[in-house]
Order: sequence, then C-alpha cells, then structure tokens
Amino acid sequence: MIILPAIDIKDGRCVRLYKGDYGSVTQVADSILDTAAKFQNAGAKWLHMVDLDGAKDGMPQNTKIFLDVAKSTAMKVELGGGIRNIKTIEHYLENGISRVILGSAAVKNPEMTAFALKEYGDKIAIGIDAKNGFVATQGWLDTNEIDYIEMAKRMEDIGAKYIIYTDISKDGTLQGPNSEQLEKINNAVSCNIIASGGIRNIDDIVNLKNIGMHGAICGISLYKGTLDLAEALKIAE
Repeated sequence: MIILPAIDIKDGRCVRLYKGDYGSVTQVADSILDTAAKFQNAGAKWLHMVDLDGAKDGMPQNTKIFLDVAKSTAMKVELGGGIRNIKTIEHYLENGISRVILGSAAVKNPEMTAFALKEYGDKIAIGIDAKNGFVATQGWLDTNEIDYIEMAKRMEDIGAKYIIYTDISKDGTLQGPNSEQLEKINNAVSCNIIASGGIRNIDDIVNLKNIGMHGAICGISLYKGTLDLAEALKIAE
C-alpha cells in the first residue's frame, strides 16, 4: 500500500480544513518546501497536494507553488483542485506533476474526463468526495444526487484506474476512516482505491491495508503527530 502525505494549499499557505469547511482553515506548517522535504526524508515516494482555492473557484490558483514543490523533490506529486480542462491537465503534467486528480470535472464533464483518461491513463486519478454517500463537488460546497458507488462505476466504465475516495464527514477529524464505505467501493470496482479522510494512527493504516486499499492519504495525523510517517510507510510495505 502506498502512503501519500498531504499538503493542502489555501492563500499560499499549508493548511488543513475540518470536514471540508473553508471557515475552519488552520495553518499547519510555516514552509511548504520544508514540509515536503521532511516527508521525503521520512521515505515517502508520493506527495498528495490540493489547491483549495482552485477547488472552490474552479480554476488553478496556486500553480507556482505546486510546480516549485515538484521541481524541488524526488517524490512524485499528485495534485487536485480546480483542474477542469485538458489545457490545465497538460500544463501540470508537462511541468513536473506526476498525476492529476479530476473531481468536479468528472461529475460535470464526463466527456472531457473520458478523453483525459484515454490520453493520459495512469496520470489521471478520479477524486470522489461524498457527504452521506452522495458525491460533492466545487470544493465540497455542492452535493449531487449521485451515489458514490454509482460514480465509481461510471468512472471505471470510461477507463479510470485510480479513485481517491473521501468521506467528507471524516476529513480532518482524526476519527478514523470510513472503512465500511471504502470496502464497499473497493469491492464494487476494479480500480485502485486510495483512502482519504479521518486517518489517525498506525491502527488505521493496518486496517486500510487489510481491507485492500491501494493507498492512504495522511494529513492532519502527520501534522498533529498522532501518526509517524516512517512507521506508516514501513507497515504499508
């Protein structure tokens, strides 16, 4: 299983949200580049990054930060937030980003998403973020009447190989991931499922590995110190 430490960016700062609430923004680190270097030194091979401003506004807002991180680290950078068209996808992939995440675009523009999956394959991940089992978009501000399992099947049908699943009610809470929903989505499709939201400690990592997750995104647990990244990486091997 792959462990992906997370760096979320809002207003140029490294922050975390609580349950996706933009009013709950908390800065968790002073230096973005130093934080990335710390994760790399612990042994991480992948870094998960999110443009929170981009997700909310529907267009990239902190591009230079993400490209600078990609250039300064040996880790592969996975990036989501505000990526809504092929031009943005191309720009990121041509400038050092290893994988881009389509979330709102996957819901609102399935034709473009299908084209991107055909064109870029493993360099595209689908982000499925859900409230009460229904898909949320636009920086988690809008909820659609699409069940998360149905959305996963739609994405599988158009060629998705990677799905990042987040139960928004768990995100930033340190209450443990939604193992039940994660297991259901993993059993429903053949895609590689990456778990996001709620991870607190090494027991959660063990549990996610046992239920067959391809990866686990760890954010606030690393900043609060409830999870040791080096230990998590070792357990996940």
